[in-house]
Amino acid sequence: MNTLRAGVVAVQGDVTEHADAIERAAAAYGVEVEIVEIRSAGHVPDCDVLLMPGGESTTISRLLEREGIDEEIKAHVEAGKPVLATCAGLIVASSDAKDDRVETLDLVDVTVDRNAFGRQVDSFEAPLDVSGLDSPFPAVFIRAPLIDDVGDDVEVLAEWDGTPVAVRDGPVVGTSFHPELTADSRIHDLAFFDELEVEVEA
Repeated sequence: MNTLRAGVVAVQGDVTEHADAIERAAAAYGVEVEIVEIRSAGHVPDCDVLLMPGGESTTISRLLEREGIDEEIKAHVEAGKPVLATCAGLIVASSDAKDDRVETLDLVDVTVDRNAFGRQVDSFEAPLDVSGLDSPFPAVFIRAPLIDDVGDDVEVLAEWDGTPVAVRDGPVVGTSFHPELTADSRIHDLAFFDELEVEVEA
């Protein structure tokens, strides 16, 4: 069985849930997954795919820079390797977070508005029509960022109430919602396995 090395940026956020989701998605392809929890530099270069979970975007960006993980993530994307960035992960991956406290990685050519969908008490679940999926995805929105500007080369994968909530920019898929907080692993499938371009070790 092949092995996929999946790095989960673990400075904050839903690490276990993302690990479980990518393992479920990989199982359909007969691919075994090795999960690497990334809290310091030196691990990203060995990963086939990366997941950037939610959390608090200012804290995440500060820790990525302090630990030297930020430049490794940029190199990962420049090499064409897949990334899934969710909620605060999308904010950090964006080109503009409209907040000087967030050092964005400029991986996804979008502008985001932090917490635009409201506070924790305004969290909700919604069925989303996602490009590439044959039925709606049960998206969970928790203090979700709003994508209010999309670059010319960015593909919008899903919208909610006329606003983009899932996008693809090259090898990076970004979502405003938390796909890991459901038993449905199709967003992880879409990000990493859909075109079966991920090369894994035998």
